[in-house]
Parts: sequence; structure tokens; C-alpha cells
Amino acid sequence: MHAFRAAVEAGDIDAVEALLAEDVVFTSPVVFKPYPGKAITAAILRAVSQVFENFRYVREIGDPAAPDHALVFTARVGDRELTGCDFLHVNEDGLIDELMVMVRPLSGAHALAEAMGARFDEIVKEAEARSA
Repeated sequence: MHAFRAAVEAGDIDAVEALLAEDVVFTSPVVFKPYPGKAITAAILRAVSQVFENFRYVREIGDPAAPDHALVFTARVGDRELTGCDFLHVNEDGLIDELMVMVRPLSGAHALAEAMGARFDEIVKEAEARSA
């Protein structure tokens, strides 16, 4: 099991953050522009851990020794069920330098966008405080 999966399943966002490279790039399922940097990525992951309900990984794809991993999950946002996948790339130091999330169906993506959008000012403030 990938360490990221273990940390997420344990609800240990500090451990998740420790697995992120300083130059990690987070690609959101609902926003076109990627978010570069550990502080903003950690803040987004902290918020999404509060937005997702009944989150669980259902499958892990890829060789544990390879740099690329896919973690398929299910969750609920409000009354919308969704399925998604976390695509991870791990750098030479074993830290995640790319994290791209995809979700379906469209109604689930809309619910996620709305819930995260409502928290985005807080997410940015947290990221700025961690960067300072």
C-alpha cells in the first residue's frame, strides 16, 4: 500500500503533507489551473478531507516500486456520490511531486466544486500562513 493511501485512510493529514515535495503540483478535478507548491496543496487536501464523506479507497493501481500510482476512491459530497482517482508521481526522493485528481459523475464534480469554492478563501489563507 502506498504511504499516501495509508495516511489518507488514517485521516492523518500531517503525514500526507510530509509526503509532499516542496515543488508538488496539484491538479484539481474542477479547476483548470494547477496549484504549485506544498503549502497550497496541503491546504486543499486538508479542506477536501472535511468535504468528502464516506471516503474510501477501493483500488490501487501500479507497481509499488514505480514512480506512478493510481488510487481509485469513492466518496460523497452532500447528496452526491462520486468516484474518483488520485494520480500520484513520486520523485527520486520518494516524495509526491505531482498529484492529479479526477472525479465523476459531473453532478459529483459540481458538488465538489461548490463545496470547495465555499472554502477557498480559508484554503488560501492557510496556505499563505504555512508559506510565511
